[in-house]
Amino acid sequence: MRGEESQTDLGNIRIHKNVIASVASIAATEIQGVKRIGGDLRSGIFELIGKKTLSAIKVDIDKNDEIRLEVPLVIKYGSNIPDIANKVQESIREALEKMTNLSIKYINVNVQSIEK
Repeated sequence: MRGEESQTDLGNIRIHKNVIASVASIAATEIQGVKRIGGDLRSGIFELIGKKTLSAIKVDIDKNDEIRLEVPLVIKYGSNIPDIANKVQESIREALEKMTNLSIKYINVNVQSIEK
């Protein structure tokens, strides 16, 4: 899996896609109104039996080293969905720029369901 890489005087620094997904996941779940990061049926089954899976957040890095994210969300019932989705996008962008200095091309938020 390809990650973001930079060169220093002492060698290479690589940021794996899983790290980018983890930062995005934490930033998203800190927003009030987000129940959890969504996922497919397989990740839901693994979650039920207590096994960890790779993040449901999809991370792509294009040839210009710009990051594209697909973030599936489950929102708490009664929340303003567009407002929560916008806050999630901003939170993820701020966290990734602060922690990784990466250029974010876009953050697509896909609200999969709502839960109480």
